[in-house]
Amino acid sequence: MTTSPLQSGYQTELADFRVTFSRGGACTAIALVLLGVGLDYAQYPQHQTSFALARLLVSLMIGGIVALLDTSVGRRLTPWLTLSWLLLPQMMISWMIWCTDGVLSPYYMGLNLAIFASGIALPFGLWQNLVFGVLSCFLYLLACLLPPHNGVPLGTMTVNVLLLLFAAAASAVYTFFNERVRFMLFRLKAEVSEKNAEVSAKNAEVSATNAELEVTNRQLLDIKGQLLQQEKMAAIGTLAAGLLHEVNNPVNFCLMAIEVAIEEPMAKKEPTLLECLVDARQGMQRIQHIVSDLKTFAYRKPGVEAELGTPFLFEKALDSAIRLVGHELRGVTVTRELPADTLVQGDEAAIIGVLINLLSNAVLAMRKAGTPAPAIHVNVRWTEERLHVTVKDNGPGIAPENIARVFEPFFTTREVGQGLGLGLSISYAVIERHGGLLFAESELGSWAAFSFDLSPAP
Repeated sequence: MTTSPLQSGYQTELADFRVTFSRGGACTAIALVLLGVGLDYAQYPQHQTSFALARLLVSLMIGGIVALLDTSVGRRLTPWLTLSWLLLPQMMISWMIWCTDGVLSPYYMGLNLAIFASGIALPFGLWQNLVFGVLSCFLYLLACLLPPHNGVPLGTMTVNVLLLLFAAAASAVYTFFNERVRFMLFRLKAEVSEKNAEVSAKNAEVSATNAELEVTNRQLLDIKGQLLQQEKMAAIGTLAAGLLHEVNNPVNFCLMAIEVAIEEPMAKKEPTLLECLVDARQGMQRIQHIVSDLKTFAYRKPGVEAELGTPFLFEKALDSAIRLVGHELRGVTVTRELPADTLVQGDEAAIIGVLINLLSNAVLAMRKAGTPAPAIHVNVRWTEERLHVTVKDNGPGIAPENIARVFEPFFTTREVGQGLGLGLSISYAVIERHGGLLFAESELGSWAAFSFDLSPAP
């Protein structure tokens, strides 16, 4: 016959319960047995010495049985060991009844006390309690009927035996219901534990769901930031297209007028005037370049966004990026090292955006740290049939704990209101879309460098 996990768990807990209560009951029994010396002195002083020795012997035997409860065998036999040490005081009391007044001996009340205690205080089984009650009655009958007692008052003995049997029956009933109550309490505790486990599991699921939602929210914020950036670029593109249309004609008219003025004999005779006209021509040409760079960087026609199949000169994209951040680069020495051929394939506007972001970040870091002679060096070289680009500054560098996070969306070391922390994240995605890798290197307090690679044009 198989037992359910609930029954098995209950039996294990009941075994612990029985050991604990048996040990506690035995200690109480030893105390009561020894304290009974006072009863001996008051009622039967002539038996005081023999009764005291008997009480000491019974106490030692109870202690020996209790010591067995700490063994594995004793743990399995706890109910019967408990019955054994309970019978020892009953045997002693029955002997004292036989030694004194038999049926009329007041020690009879000790038998009743032990029977009630076994049913109320000790975790006995039903049958064990009945056996204990019957044996107690049997010992009492022996104490009353064995010689030298003659003329036993049968009425008193019958009443006492019936009272012992009533006590045994009542004790058995207590035991039965105590057992049921203990099982119900254990079952309720098991149900509560099970419900707590379910609640913990549901909380874990909710926590996992919340973690997933948090990741999703971060991704959505990243996408939102990139869309916002794209909208800004589109707005700049529209503005650049309008500027190109509106500014190009007056700029061309001014350039033509300046060219005509330069060819005039009077201008050629006056060096100062000629120098001013040349400067004006260079200024107009710079305006043309800036508007053209804005259009290249930000304007995309509908349906061809993120096209990666267009060849372009990286050197031209670098020139455009430097011109577009020229106001930020004031006071910063920019050097470059490029091969003769820089023709690559990809989205020129997006690469310009990456270069602008790298140059702007370098300038901002150097200005914030107060670098004495700020400088940026752009190194471009062909390696393994790919164009490798490194933008290196002599600024404060990047802290080791931040270098692995610089490409995380919304991670920034700038002050509040000075950036969203999306520039490097978007740049990383752009280079990844071009089949390359954007990575950072740094030596804290000396320099920082960002490198990426591009595919050559076919």
